[in-house]
Amino acid sequence: MVATTPGAGNSTALERDAQVINARGHQIRPGDIAVGVIIGRSSEFFDFFVYAIASVLVFPSVIFPYVDPLTGTLYSFGIFALAFVARPFGALAFMWIDRKHGRGVKLAAALFLLGGSTAAIAFVPSYAQAGNLAVILLAFFRMGQGFALGGTWDGLPALLSLNAPEKRRGWFAMIPQLGAPVGLFVAAAVFAYLLTALTTADFLTWGWRFPFFVAFVINVVALFARLRLISTPGFKALFENRELQPSSVVSLVREEGRTVVLGAFAPLASFALFHLVTVFPLSWFVLTSGEPPARFLVIELVGALVCLIAVMLSGVVADRVGRRTVLGVSAALIAGYSGFAPHLLGQGAAGEWTYMMLGFVLLGLSFGQSSGAVNGRFSARHRYTGSGTTATASWFIGAAFAPLAALFLASRFGLMSVGIYLLSGALCTLAALALGRDRARTTSVDTV
Repeated sequence: MVATTPGAGNSTALERDAQVINARGHQIRPGDIAVGVIIGRSSEFFDFFVYAIASVLVFPSVIFPYVDPLTGTLYSFGIFALAFVARPFGALAFMWIDRKHGRGVKLAAALFLLGGSTAAIAFVPSYAQAGNLAVILLAFFRMGQGFALGGTWDGLPALLSLNAPEKRRGWFAMIPQLGAPVGLFVAAAVFAYLLTALTTADFLTWGWRFPFFVAFVINVVALFARLRLISTPGFKALFENRELQPSSVVSLVREEGRTVVLGAFAPLASFALFHLVTVFPLSWFVLTSGEPPARFLVIELVGALVCLIAVMLSGVVADRVGRRTVLGVSAALIAGYSGFAPHLLGQGAAGEWTYMMLGFVLLGLSFGQSSGAVNGRFSARHRYTGSGTTATASWFIGAAFAPLAALFLASRFGLMSVGIYLLSGALCTLAALALGRDRARTTSVDTV
């Protein structure tokens, strides 16, 4: 009989009831897990992109009207980064809830906090109505989003990896990453529609608030989809076999700190590029072109579809040549892209389309295999906590300040300085892959 820790798995009456409801007498199928993973990640990224787009189109005018548009956007990106600062603290707090009360309680609390914080942003008054209180409320709710995101790791991507067929690990590794282009497409489509259907005054007064309400509804749907899976007997069995059991972060760092560090730096090329083809270009277009932002949102809609195809392609290629090769080659291509592409943003519509489409192709190929790039090398005892910890660290290092840094550099030193910033992320990925090469040879799982 396998021993379990107090509070493990399905420790509450609610979780035991859910387990009975979901008992279907068969093992968890990878297809079932994949659906839950895609729904969950898409909801999280929808929240993410709704705020990101509003940071460019709304908050500089509504929350920071007392400064020029460039400064207001920089301020807005500063608040944008607060979510990534709060996320590690949320991860620690929700991991404690996970150990004491079970992952169902943790996930429900985290997603309601995420949805509640996102919906609350819709009620933030303008600076004209509340002065500095508007800035404080926006920052507070943004930190609430980040704190909640620290608790949304449910282990489903790790469970999907454990259930992946031997020769299709690259394909199953990319499935969680589909949530990013899906979330971007839906968020950009909502804002594009509002911008074309409403006057500028109506959009800035009340129209921009609608996507934040939608985000709460999507989070509720995602919550039930994910709880339906994590309460199944099959998931509980894996949990009790210590394959997906929360462990102490202190012991994780002490025993497998090197893997955590490598896991945090391995995906930096894709994480740096992530914001440089989604958030930063929109801000640069709005600030410099003088054209309606809906035009650029159309480019992002097409780019999201291109990215979706590229993510799926990464899975096919990874199963043929290995995930390490895909990550290394894509990082090298991103390094080459950084040497010329940012300049294209200042070359009119043709340059913008070229920059965005090339960028989304590279993002899809690299981001598609960046999820848990070294998670297969965590021991069974630390796999669950290690996977969530590396993801949190990667987003903080690679993505937290990317829009702020890129816009600041471009406004002060020109667009090519953004390429240097992107190059640093590619070099970090290549260095992490090189440092992890020896250990990768000793594992039977093709992770990095």
